[in-house]
Amino acid sequence: VQLQASGGGLVQTGGSLRLSCAASELRLDDYSIGWFRQAPGKEREGVACIDSSGDSQYYVRSVKGRFAISKDNAKNTVYLQMNSLKPEDTAVYYCGALSGWLCSDHDYEYDYWGQGTLVTVSS
Repeated sequence: VQLQASGGGLVQTGGSLRLSCAASELRLDDYSIGWFRQAPGKEREGVACIDSSGDSQYYVRSVKGRFAISKDNAKNTVYLQMNSLKPEDTAVYYCGALSGWLCSDHDYEYDYWGQGTLVTVSS
């Protein structure tokens, strides 16, 4: 099983980025997918999650209204659209796959992880 995270980069405050998490040897129908981030000197935190059905999405309060998680089962890919980016969004972003239909903001519950993609928001 592989998760390939991509789409990070350098963007100015107020800008947008779309992260992708491409899954191989894993059916998105069977997994909930979460995006986590880790800033320098901080613990990894859950940012957003979409359940295996795609019907429910969850967001940490600091990104509600700015980020949107979605998935394309045909492409076996989950996206994180990030708008109105702020310097405090700067972090390495990871996607994780959790077996089952429930989301979780606990990283230790996830079964598989992508390699991370760096997002830097300049002020």
